[in-house]
Amino acid sequence: MALPESITTCLSQPVHYAICKLGFEKKDTYDINNVLSGNGEVCWQAVTEHVCYLESDESVDYIKSIRSLGPVCESVNLYFKSLSKEQFVIQYASWFHWTNCTEQVFLEVFDVLQYTQTTEIDLGLMKLTSCLERALGDVYLLKGNDCCPFLLRDLLASEQLADVFGQAVMNVLRVFIGSPHGLNLRNVLWHGFASPQEIPAKYCAMLLLLTAGLGQLLQTYLLQTKGVLVHRPYVIFISLEELDAFPDLNDEILSIAEELVKLSSFVLKTMLPFWITALTAFRKNRYADSVILLLPQLEVGLRLLFTTTNKCPNRLLTAESSAFYTTFDEMLAKHLDNEEVNQLPVVLEEPAMDFLWDFLNHQEGPRIRDRLSHGEINLETFPREVANQIIGFAITILCRFSDEDMYSFKEHMVLKPLMNCASCYRSRFHPISRLKKQVLECMKSIQLWPELPIVPEEQVEKIKRLEANAEADTSILISEIISQLQHYMPQNFFSSDDPINSVLTERLLVELCDTRICTLYSPRPVLEVVAVLRRISAQCHQVSQQVIAGAGLRYTQWVNKTLRSRQRHNYRRMLNSIKFLSPVLRLILLLISLELVSVHSVCKKNPFDYQQYLKFLKSVLQYTENLVTYTSPEKNKWDETMELTKRTLIKIRKISDRKLMLMHLAT
Repeated sequence: MALPESITTCLSQPVHYAICKLGFEKKDTYDINNVLSGNGEVCWQAVTEHVCYLESDESVDYIKSIRSLGPVCESVNLYFKSLSKEQFVIQYASWFHWTNCTEQVFLEVFDVLQYTQTTEIDLGLMKLTSCLERALGDVYLLKGNDCCPFLLRDLLASEQLADVFGQAVMNVLRVFIGSPHGLNLRNVLWHGFASPQEIPAKYCAMLLLLTAGLGQLLQTYLLQTKGVLVHRPYVIFISLEELDAFPDLNDEILSIAEELVKLSSFVLKTMLPFWITALTAFRKNRYADSVILLLPQLEVGLRLLFTTTNKCPNRLLTAESSAFYTTFDEMLAKHLDNEEVNQLPVVLEEPAMDFLWDFLNHQEGPRIRDRLSHGEINLETFPREVANQIIGFAITILCRFSDEDMYSFKEHMVLKPLMNCASCYRSRFHPISRLKKQVLECMKSIQLWPELPIVPEEQVEKIKRLEANAEADTSILISEIISQLQHYMPQNFFSSDDPINSVLTERLLVELCDTRICTLYSPRPVLEVVAVLRRISAQCHQVSQQVIAGAGLRYTQWVNKTLRSRQRHNYRRMLNSIKFLSPVLRLILLLISLELVSVHSVCKKNPFDYQQYLKFLKSVLQYTENLVTYTSPEKNKWDETMELTKRTLIKIRKISDRKLMLMHLAT
């Protein structure tokens, strides 16, 4: 691994020149009154005239534009420094309302400009760019579009924003953010390429003013068009307990972490202030700030590991405008861009990769970095629980990639629980993991059925012999299928005396779902099978919920004697159907769980057998979808449910008998 001490910047020479020097080449003093009117409004024409264009195709000449805008940015920076906080609030607070961010965000950036600290400019710019991106997305949607571009560069280049703000104004923004040919401040910061104090404070000041200026332009546009800007709601983290991977970080752990960052080879020494500030922010309950600062540093450290293990040291630095940066997406992928196998997962090992995929990439996971950087999260209410997990993981990585003479740190009693949690981590947001959760939740729902209020049997008409026979046939079919499956289940679950109640239990499903299944880089056939199984499970759960709701409602109506003759007849059929539906649904959940344990065996099937297997799964899905329809309050087709169930069980028995399931391939 490259010595962290030997690396003083992660900016390549051209990018370093553009950010750190180009805007300082013109020594002119620029009069702030050219840019601002007496009441603080931005004179956009005076700003846009500094954007230069290429003669060849009239596209923006970013080099000349940065050079020309340099003195303007310096003048704006000095102007903000001359204002008191009260003056700033009076003149500009209302112009930031369009962003839907709290006033505090902009006041913090203003404060930073007064007393420039090591890392605060970078933090202020990251918060400012994410806030601005979200607000610009809201303006984009004002034009009647369904969704806005995911990438900032595409958003800034859109006709929709040019129509609202003017193309010249959008070109000014693209000089600072959103174009790989410009300063590209947003990407350079969020991907961890900028060291403390490498980004000049004047660019932060300029972006603050431009944000206010956009608010002024938008107000005029909305008055002219009589439009109303609607803000998308923030993403709210629900089920925070699902994210709970590491124990709560106390002062003792944080103190050790502060020592660890100074010694770990995972940390570039030039980036050390970011780590210290992140840990300090966590102590001060500034949880969003701590994660905003730490995520880019995790990316830097992993990029160092990535470039070392894959022997591509040139990718440690920012890429030029013609190439891609090396970011989380590339580092967590299975293959490099040259199709060779990425060696980083081998070094990090599966638990760490699972954590990173869970928290950063999986669509059903929190996707912390994406949501923070795109402004989708309310910074004021960012949960401690999330920050705790990110910092806890970071501490374990610091510990793992440290020198051998740090044995005392690695074996420290306080860090042991963290290290154990890290080594035992299993994916929680991969589709396989979500399916396990679905199965167990559905089983819990079905287990509520015996507790449903039911009319005493003596008050219900006797079952017709035909229905009794159908129920007996169903039980026989289920028992036969269970007998076929017993060889693929854990021992001590099957009882020949009572196969249904001994096997179709929550305890068995919990044990099966606890089986470790590789989730990293799942092949496409695996994901396709899991997707169908998830749909089947979801339909089963909906059936259960409908039965619970329907049984409760009909019982109340029975007691209150508000059921008509036909409804009473239907209620009796429902009660009879519930008796056989419960084991059928539990059998389907067992099948899902057994197939999931062996899901990687699907890759052994040839294309024809694979399609036939998918066809079988989709037939089971069709059955469960029909069940949802038949058991709905609108339909109540309980006789059809019984007939449909029998046909499906016969099909399952046939497939099982022919050993065409995945569990049969796995043995």
